[in-house]
Amino acid sequence: MATDIEGIKSVTLETIYDTPEGKLIQSCIQCGTCAGACPHGEYMDYPPRRIIKMLQHGLIEKVFETDSMLKCVNCYACMVKCPREIHLTEVILQLVKEQTIIRLPAVPPELQKALENNYRYGNPMGESGRKRANWVTTSSVPVRILSQNPEPVDVLWFVESYPSYHPRGQDTCRALAKILNALEIDFAILGNEEKSAGECGMLSYESGLAEALVDYNMSVFAKYKFNKMITTDPHALDAFNYRYKLYDFGYEAQHAILFIMQYHDRLKPLLKKTLGYSVTYHDSCCLGRHNKFYDEPRQLLQLIPGIKLVEMVHNRLNSICCGGGGGGMWLDTYFKSQNMERLSDIRVKEAIETGADILAVACPYEIPRFEDALKVAGYDKKIAVKDIVELVSESMED
Repeated sequence: MATDIEGIKSVTLETIYDTPEGKLIQSCIQCGTCAGACPHGEYMDYPPRRIIKMLQHGLIEKVFETDSMLKCVNCYACMVKCPREIHLTEVILQLVKEQTIIRLPAVPPELQKALENNYRYGNPMGESGRKRANWVTTSSVPVRILSQNPEPVDVLWFVESYPSYHPRGQDTCRALAKILNALEIDFAILGNEEKSAGECGMLSYESGLAEALVDYNMSVFAKYKFNKMITTDPHALDAFNYRYKLYDFGYEAQHAILFIMQYHDRLKPLLKKTLGYSVTYHDSCCLGRHNKFYDEPRQLLQLIPGIKLVEMVHNRLNSICCGGGGGGMWLDTYFKSQNMERLSDIRVKEAIETGADILAVACPYEIPRFEDALKVAGYDKKIAVKDIVELVSESMED
């Protein structure tokens, strides 16, 4: 279900029927699969199926008058289950979202603040850009920052905002740095020159913000020579591989887990500590449904001595979204005001039911969301949330 990147570059709701995607929309059989797959469909006046119908009948303006698209967390469930393979999340819903936000009387304060912070500081938390690489000083291994040593590098690691600033994200950073160093990878980071990749700006109705971040990051990339790019953030992965290419980004980004798995023969002898954990893995929407990387995270977990992998009821294609995508990371208060149960709360209940010791993740949004949900459920002492790279690092003898 690959999207024609160039084909969607200038698509609007007015011109969509002039595109191959528009022909797919016209083929919609109104089966309702998309609406049924949507985790927030029951709260929407216009779930995906109805949006298509309104578009077909020239009544799309009525959708803009509701907050239906504000409740879309871009989990790709509707898109991957569509029997006609309509690119709902990638094309239609983004276009409708952009028009919806323009017409909203007021953007929910949390989301508005996150977007403003991205404009001003280059990260949604509003942290100083000068502190973006502070975690490097606590790393057990050297981490090269390109502005300090601009020599060509093989692998550019795009760290992203939550790993750079959130304490638990920094744990993941230190773990990945340790792994890359042990594998003798020539890597470096942008440090204070980096700003958010902007994927959630693209999927949370702020196309202007997204373009500003793309322009800035592209200008920074042009300063340095590197061969590959990696990131621990599936949202950044999507930004680079699906959006930056519209702006002549010439690299194929890789998620860190997939990159590490390429060196599994070198990695396996380094994993000497038996952990003895029962682990359940949460499939990230971007990494899983959108990019179809289901096996690689599980394979990396199974390389670790003493790991017993147990599956939640909903896994792989049917995984339940954490609720953080498409701006949802900053809409929990709004969702609560609408009497909507948090998706992260629903997901951790499934994790608890497995009896696992560890809820393993591969996205920096998921650690704070699931840790908070476990506290709410009163299970934060019984099951821990860890990034897969943290578990790999733990298995390496110091």
